[in-house]
Amino acid sequence: MLFEQIQQGPFFILGPCVMENQELLYTVAEKVATIGQKYNVPVIFKSSYDKANRTSIHSYRGPGLEKGMEMLQKIKEQFNLPVTTDIHESYQAAPVAEVADILQIPAFLCRQTDLLVAAAKTGKIVNVKKAQFLSGQDMEYPAQKVVEAGNNQVILTERGNMYGYNNLAVDFRNIYDMKKFGFPVCMDCTHSVQRPGGAGGKTGGDRTFVPMMALAAKAFGTTGYFMETHPDPDHALSDGPNQVKLENIEEIIKSLLG
Repeated sequence: MLFEQIQQGPFFILGPCVMENQELLYTVAEKVATIGQKYNVPVIFKSSYDKANRTSIHSYRGPGLEKGMEMLQKIKEQFNLPVTTDIHESYQAAPVAEVADILQIPAFLCRQTDLLVAAAKTGKIVNVKKAQFLSGQDMEYPAQKVVEAGNNQVILTERGNMYGYNNLAVDFRNIYDMKKFGFPVCMDCTHSVQRPGGAGGKTGGDRTFVPMMALAAKAFGTTGYFMETHPDPDHALSDGPNQVKLENIEEIIKSLLG
């Protein structure tokens, strides 16, 4: 049912970058659930239990797998939202799938065969983020790994390509190219405005461009939109410069539905 809604589009994957505490998750989930109901669009709640690829070893990573799944389960139950989170190792697929409706494969790991196969075998939807070093056309092969492991529920997500050091650029033709494979395509509007590792031991970026990224992706026919959002992103524990202020998220979504 959820995958059918996603295929029809538009859909929205929304939430704070990392699970800082349960109160934060409740605050964001309440807001995005209300938006989904108001505009009658599928909203999937996203947050990470472990940011395993932080720039610095001293950066906050999250509450961990067990606690993180408890926190996500509370969001599902209280707000009746489907949920998603990322996995970084094959052993994480099964326990995460007990709670999550969609398993997210990080961009850096999208060619890891064992990870893709483990995610596929859970039977859950698998959202594969396009690596910063791949073209849209290259994403046929990660998707093929999921399908040949017995799972046709695949989302492909565009999130930009490396453009020199500490910068990303988005070639929106990737959306068109990935749609040719027959899977829904999502635009990661917040990670695409990152400046990876460009803020002195952490990732920088500029959330100003998020609405523009979303509108450009719409012009290229994207099926869905991924946007991280936080009530106070300037004090977020991960990826603050790129997260949309929670008070502004409805305005962006409204502009995409017009």
